[in-house]
Amino acid sequence: MKFFGETKIDFIGKRKTAFSMSAFVIIIGIIFMFISGLKYSIDFTGGLSLELEMTPNTESDAVISIEEIRQALKDDGITDAEIQELHDMEGRRLILIKTQVTGEEETQTGFTKGDQIVNSLKAKFPNNYNPATFVRQQDEVGPRIGEELKGKAVLAIFWALMGIIIYIWWRFEFTFGIAAIAALIHDILITVGIFAIFGKEISLPVVAALLTIVGYSLNDTIVVFDRIREDIKKFRKQSYAEIINHSINETLSRTIITSLTTFLVVLCLYIFGGSVINDFAFALLIGVVVGTYSSIFIASPILVGYFNKRHSARKRK
Repeated sequence: MKFFGETKIDFIGKRKTAFSMSAFVIIIGIIFMFISGLKYSIDFTGGLSLELEMTPNTESDAVISIEEIRQALKDDGITDAEIQELHDMEGRRLILIKTQVTGEEETQTGFTKGDQIVNSLKAKFPNNYNPATFVRQQDEVGPRIGEELKGKAVLAIFWALMGIIIYIWWRFEFTFGIAAIAALIHDILITVGIFAIFGKEISLPVVAALLTIVGYSLNDTIVVFDRIREDIKKFRKQSYAEIINHSINETLSRTIITSLTTFLVVLCLYIFGGSVINDFAFALLIGVVVGTYSSIFIASPILVGYFNKRHSARKRK
Protein backbone atom coordinates (compact mmCIF):
# COMPACT_ATOMS: atom_id res chain seq x y z
CA MET A 1 0.00 0.00 0.00
CA LYS A 2 1.51 3.32 -1.12
CA PHE A 3 0.30 6.17 1.08
CA PHE A 4 2.31 8.80 -0.79
CA GLY A 5 2.98 7.06 -4.09
CA GLU A 6 6.51 7.49 -5.39
CA THR A 7 8.35 10.23 -3.53
CA LYS A 8 11.75 11.76 -4.22
CA ILE A 9 12.32 13.83 -1.09
CA ASP A 10 15.91 14.78 -0.35
CA PHE A 11 16.00 13.71 3.30
CA ILE A 12 19.79 13.44 3.43
CA GLY A 13 20.17 16.97 2.05
CA LYS A 14 18.20 18.24 5.05
CA ARG A 15 20.30 16.39 7.63
CA LYS A 16 22.14 19.48 8.91
CA THR A 17 18.85 21.24 9.60
CA ALA A 18 17.52 18.09 11.30
CA PHE A 19 20.65 17.72 13.44
CA SER A 20 20.40 21.38 14.48
CA MET A 21 16.74 21.05 15.45
CA SER A 22 17.41 17.90 17.47
CA ALA A 23 20.41 19.46 19.21
CA PHE A 24 18.32 22.53 20.10
CA VAL A 25 15.50 20.47 21.66
CA ILE A 26 17.95 18.22 23.53
CA ILE A 27 19.93 21.20 24.90
CA ILE A 28 16.73 22.93 26.08
CA GLY A 29 15.69 19.71 27.82
CA ILE A 30 19.10 19.33 29.50
CA ILE A 31 18.97 22.95 30.68
CA PHE A 32 15.60 22.29 32.32
CA MET A 33 16.99 19.11 33.88
CA PHE A 34 19.81 21.13 35.48
CA ILE A 35 17.61 24.06 36.52
CA SER A 36 14.51 22.24 37.76
CA GLY A 37 15.80 18.68 37.99
CA LEU A 38 13.86 15.61 36.97
CA LYS A 39 10.70 15.09 38.98
CA TYR A 40 10.63 11.48 40.21
CA SER A 41 7.46 9.80 41.40
CA ILE A 42 7.18 7.98 44.70
CA ASP A 43 8.16 4.83 42.77
CA PHE A 44 11.73 6.15 42.97
CA THR A 45 11.78 8.57 45.92
CA GLY A 46 9.61 6.59 48.32
CA GLY A 47 6.34 7.94 49.69
CA LEU A 48 2.58 7.60 49.79
CA SER A 49 0.07 8.05 46.95
CA LEU A 50 -3.65 8.24 47.72
CA GLU A 51 -6.42 8.54 45.14
CA LEU A 52 -9.65 9.61 46.85
CA GLU A 53 -13.12 10.13 45.44
CA MET A 54 -14.45 13.45 46.75
CA THR A 55 -17.72 14.05 44.92
CA PRO A 56 -20.48 15.90 46.84
CA ASN A 57 -23.12 13.47 48.09
CA THR A 58 -25.99 15.73 47.01
CA GLU A 59 -26.37 18.64 44.61
CA SER A 60 -26.76 21.05 47.54
CA ASP A 61 -23.38 20.08 49.04
CA ALA A 62 -20.48 22.39 48.19
CA VAL A 63 -17.52 21.19 46.14
CA ILE A 64 -14.40 21.25 48.30
CA SER A 65 -11.50 23.16 46.73
CA ILE A 66 -7.89 21.99 46.57
CA GLU A 67 -6.89 24.82 48.91
CA GLU A 68 -9.43 23.70 51.52
CA ILE A 69 -8.07 20.16 51.37
CA ARG A 70 -4.48 21.43 51.63
CA GLN A 71 -5.37 23.60 54.64
CA ALA A 72 -7.18 20.70 56.34
CA LEU A 73 -4.08 18.53 56.02
CA LYS A 74 -1.81 21.36 57.22
CA ASP A 75 -3.98 21.72 60.33
CA ASP A 76 -3.21 18.06 61.07
CA GLY A 77 0.53 18.53 60.56
CA ILE A 78 0.82 17.26 56.96
CA THR A 79 2.54 20.13 55.17
CA ASP A 80 4.36 18.40 52.31
CA ALA A 81 1.37 17.00 50.42
CA GLU A 82 1.08 17.44 46.65
CA ILE A 83 -2.61 17.61 45.73
CA GLN A 84 -4.08 17.27 42.26
CA GLU A 85 -7.67 17.17 41.01
CA LEU A 86 -8.62 14.47 38.47
CA HIS A 87 -11.80 13.05 36.95
CA ASP A 88 -12.49 9.47 35.98
CA MET A 89 -14.25 8.37 32.77
CA GLU A 90 -17.64 8.61 34.48
CA GLY A 91 -17.06 12.19 35.59
CA ARG A 92 -16.49 11.49 39.27
CA ARG A 93 -14.16 13.93 41.03
CA LEU A 94 -10.92 12.36 42.26
CA ILE A 95 -8.25 13.89 44.47
CA LEU A 96 -4.69 12.59 44.12
CA ILE A 97 -2.54 13.19 47.21
CA LYS A 98 1.19 12.43 47.27
CA THR A 99 3.39 12.85 50.31
CA GLN A 100 6.73 11.63 51.60
CA VAL A 101 6.88 8.89 54.23
CA THR A 102 10.10 8.94 56.25
CA GLY A 103 11.32 7.00 59.24
CA GLU A 104 8.56 5.60 61.42
CA GLU A 105 5.41 5.04 59.41
CA GLU A 106 2.97 5.20 62.30
CA THR A 107 1.92 8.38 64.04
CA GLN A 108 1.56 8.85 67.81
CA THR A 109 -2.03 7.62 67.58
CA GLY A 110 -0.97 4.35 65.99
CA PHE A 111 -2.34 5.23 62.55
CA THR A 112 -0.27 5.22 59.38
CA LYS A 113 0.13 8.47 57.48
CA GLY A 114 -2.38 7.22 54.93
CA ASP A 115 -4.91 6.52 57.68
CA GLN A 116 -4.26 9.97 59.12
CA ILE A 117 -5.01 11.68 55.78
CA VAL A 118 -8.16 9.61 55.17
CA ASN A 119 -9.52 10.13 58.69
CA SER A 120 -8.76 13.87 58.59
CA LEU A 121 -10.64 14.43 55.34
CA LYS A 122 -13.56 12.24 56.39
CA ALA A 123 -13.95 14.22 59.61
CA LYS A 124 -13.68 17.66 58.00
CA PHE A 125 -15.65 17.03 54.80
CA PRO A 126 -18.38 14.51 55.73
CA ASN A 127 -20.60 15.52 52.79
CA ASN A 128 -17.94 14.82 50.18
CA TYR A 129 -17.20 11.16 50.57
CA ASN A 130 -18.87 7.81 50.16
CA PRO A 131 -17.47 5.23 52.62
CA ALA A 132 -17.65 2.47 49.98
CA THR A 133 -15.70 4.34 47.28
CA PHE A 134 -13.72 7.02 49.15
CA VAL A 135 -10.28 5.38 48.87
CA ARG A 136 -9.89 4.44 45.21
CA GLN A 137 -6.20 3.54 45.35
CA GLN A 138 -3.38 3.63 47.89
CA ASP A 139 0.29 2.92 47.12
CA GLU A 140 3.28 3.20 49.38
CA VAL A 141 6.99 2.74 48.58
CA GLY A 142 9.89 2.97 51.05
CA PRO A 143 12.88 5.24 50.24
CA ARG A 144 15.31 2.31 50.06
CA ILE A 145 13.07 0.40 47.63
CA GLY A 146 12.70 3.59 45.58
CA GLU A 147 16.49 3.91 45.20
CA GLU A 148 16.75 0.25 44.17
CA LEU A 149 14.02 0.72 41.57
CA LYS A 150 15.79 3.79 40.18
CA GLY A 151 19.03 1.84 39.73
CA LYS A 152 17.23 -1.10 38.14
CA ALA A 153 15.36 1.20 35.74
CA VAL A 154 18.65 2.72 34.50
CA LEU A 155 20.16 -0.77 34.14
CA ALA A 156 17.12 -1.98 32.20
CA ILE A 157 17.53 0.79 29.63
CA PHE A 158 21.33 0.29 29.47
CA TRP A 159 21.13 -3.47 28.87
CA ALA A 160 18.36 -2.97 26.32
CA LEU A 161 20.67 -0.66 24.34
CA MET A 162 23.59 -3.08 24.63
CA GLY A 163 21.42 -5.94 23.39
CA ILE A 164 20.34 -3.84 20.42
CA ILE A 165 23.96 -3.09 19.44
CA ILE A 166 24.81 -6.80 19.53
CA TYR A 167 21.73 -7.77 17.52
CA ILE A 168 22.24 -5.16 14.79
CA TRP A 169 25.99 -5.90 14.68
CA TRP A 170 25.11 -9.54 13.98
CA ARG A 171 22.20 -8.69 11.63
CA PHE A 172 23.93 -5.92 9.66
CA GLU A 173 27.30 -4.59 10.80
CA PHE A 174 28.70 -2.71 13.79
CA THR A 175 28.29 0.78 12.27
CA PHE A 176 24.57 0.15 11.73
CA GLY A 177 24.32 -0.67 15.43
CA ILE A 178 26.06 2.57 16.43
CA ALA A 179 23.74 4.59 14.16
CA ALA A 180 20.68 2.86 15.66
CA ILE A 181 21.86 3.47 19.24
CA ALA A 182 22.56 7.13 18.45
CA ALA A 183 18.97 7.46 17.21
CA LEU A 184 17.60 5.69 20.31
CA ILE A 185 19.62 7.86 22.71
CA HIS A 186 18.32 10.87 20.76
CA ASP A 187 14.73 9.64 21.29
CA ILE A 188 15.19 9.02 25.02
CA LEU A 189 16.91 12.39 25.61
CA ILE A 190 14.14 14.29 23.84
CA THR A 191 11.38 12.39 25.68
CA VAL A 192 12.99 12.85 29.10
CA GLY A 193 13.78 16.49 28.25
CA ILE A 194 10.14 17.21 27.40
CA PHE A 195 9.12 15.61 30.71
CA ALA A 196 11.55 17.99 32.45
CA ILE A 197 10.20 21.00 30.52
CA PHE A 198 6.58 20.21 31.45
CA GLY A 199 7.44 19.17 35.01
CA LYS A 200 6.00 15.68 34.58
CA GLU A 201 7.00 12.83 36.86
CA ILE A 202 9.31 9.99 35.90
CA SER A 203 7.58 6.85 37.21
CA LEU A 204 7.83 3.11 36.56
CA PRO A 205 5.13 3.29 33.84
CA VAL A 206 7.17 6.07 32.17
CA VAL A 207 10.29 3.85 32.25
CA ALA A 208 8.16 1.13 30.63
CA ALA A 209 7.15 3.70 28.01
CA LEU A 210 10.82 4.57 27.36
CA LEU A 211 11.61 0.89 26.77
CA THR A 212 8.58 0.68 24.47
CA ILE A 213 9.85 3.71 22.57
CA VAL A 214 13.24 2.00 22.19
CA GLY A 215 11.56 -1.05 20.65
CA TYR A 216 9.24 0.97 18.43
CA SER A 217 11.94 3.29 17.13
CA LEU A 218 14.28 0.35 16.53
CA ASN A 219 11.61 -1.41 14.47
CA ASP A 220 11.33 1.63 12.16
CA THR A 221 15.11 1.96 11.92
CA ILE A 222 15.67 -1.71 11.04
CA VAL A 223 13.09 -1.54 8.22
CA VAL A 224 14.97 1.40 6.70
CA PHE A 225 18.38 -0.23 7.30
CA ASP A 226 17.27 -3.44 5.62
CA ARG A 227 16.26 -1.52 2.50
CA ILE A 228 19.53 0.46 2.58
CA ARG A 229 21.52 -2.77 2.65
CA GLU A 230 19.62 -4.09 -0.38
CA ASP A 231 19.91 -0.85 -2.33
CA ILE A 232 23.66 -0.51 -1.71
CA LYS A 233 24.14 -3.81 -3.56
CA LYS A 234 21.64 -2.86 -6.27
CA PHE A 235 22.73 0.73 -7.09
CA ARG A 236 26.51 0.53 -6.91
CA LYS A 237 27.11 3.43 -9.32
CA GLN A 238 25.11 5.96 -7.30
CA SER A 239 26.43 7.98 -4.37
CA TYR A 240 25.65 6.82 -0.83
CA ALA A 241 23.45 9.88 -0.25
CA GLU A 242 21.36 9.03 -3.32
CA ILE A 243 21.06 5.36 -2.37
CA ILE A 244 19.98 6.07 1.20
CA ASN A 245 17.55 8.77 0.04
CA HIS A 246 16.05 6.23 -2.33
CA SER A 247 15.73 3.66 0.49
CA ILE A 248 14.01 6.12 2.83
CA ASN A 249 11.56 7.15 0.11
CA GLU A 250 10.81 3.52 -0.71
CA THR A 251 9.89 2.75 2.93
CA LEU A 252 8.22 6.12 3.62
CA SER A 253 4.62 4.96 3.05
CA ARG A 254 5.08 1.98 5.36
CA THR A 255 6.71 4.19 8.02
CA ILE A 256 3.96 6.84 7.92
CA ILE A 257 1.08 4.33 7.95
CA THR A 258 2.58 2.42 10.91
CA SER A 259 3.36 5.59 12.85
CA LEU A 260 0.00 7.23 12.16
CA THR A 261 -2.07 4.23 13.26
CA THR A 262 0.07 3.80 16.39
CA PHE A 263 -0.17 7.52 17.15
CA LEU A 264 -3.98 7.51 16.90
CA VAL A 265 -4.27 4.53 19.27
CA VAL A 266 -1.92 6.13 21.82
CA LEU A 267 -3.76 9.45 21.49
CA CYS A 268 -7.00 7.69 22.45
CA LEU A 269 -5.20 6.20 25.47
CA TYR A 270 -3.96 9.66 26.44
CA ILE A 271 -7.39 11.31 26.12
CA PHE A 272 -9.64 8.57 27.48
CA GLY A 273 -7.31 6.34 29.51
CA GLY A 274 -7.56 8.27 32.77
CA SER A 275 -4.91 9.49 35.20
CA VAL A 276 -3.31 6.09 35.82
CA ILE A 277 -1.81 5.80 32.31
CA ASN A 278 -1.74 9.49 31.36
CA ASP A 279 2.02 9.95 31.70
CA PHE A 280 2.69 6.57 30.06
CA ALA A 281 0.58 7.56 27.04
CA PHE A 282 2.16 11.04 26.93
CA ALA A 283 5.65 9.51 26.74
CA LEU A 284 4.51 7.16 23.97
CA LEU A 285 3.01 10.06 22.00
CA ILE A 286 6.38 11.81 22.05
CA GLY A 287 8.19 8.56 21.30
CA VAL A 288 6.12 7.65 18.24
CA VAL A 289 6.75 11.06 16.65
CA VAL A 290 10.43 11.31 17.62
CA GLY A 291 11.13 7.65 16.82
CA THR A 292 9.76 8.03 13.29
CA TYR A 293 11.73 11.24 12.82
CA SER A 294 15.00 9.77 14.11
CA SER A 295 14.93 6.69 11.86
CA ILE A 296 14.79 9.03 8.85
CA PHE A 297 16.77 12.11 9.93
CA ILE A 298 19.25 10.76 12.51
CA ALA A 299 20.12 7.09 11.96
CA SER A 300 20.22 7.13 8.15
CA PRO A 301 22.33 10.33 7.78
CA ILE A 302 24.87 8.88 10.25
CA LEU A 303 25.31 5.96 7.83
CA VAL A 304 25.87 8.39 4.94
CA GLY A 305 28.69 10.07 6.87
CA TYR A 306 30.27 6.72 7.72
CA PHE A 307 30.06 5.31 4.17
CA ASN A 308 31.47 8.52 2.66
CA LYS A 309 34.42 8.46 5.08
CA ARG A 310 35.07 4.79 4.39
CA HIS A 311 34.94 5.42 0.64
CA SER A 312 37.38 8.35 0.93
CA ALA A 313 39.78 6.27 3.04
CA ARG A 314 39.76 3.48 0.44
CA LYS A 315 40.50 5.99 -2.33
CA ARG A 316 43.50 7.36 -0.44
CA LYS A 317 44.90 3.84 -0.11
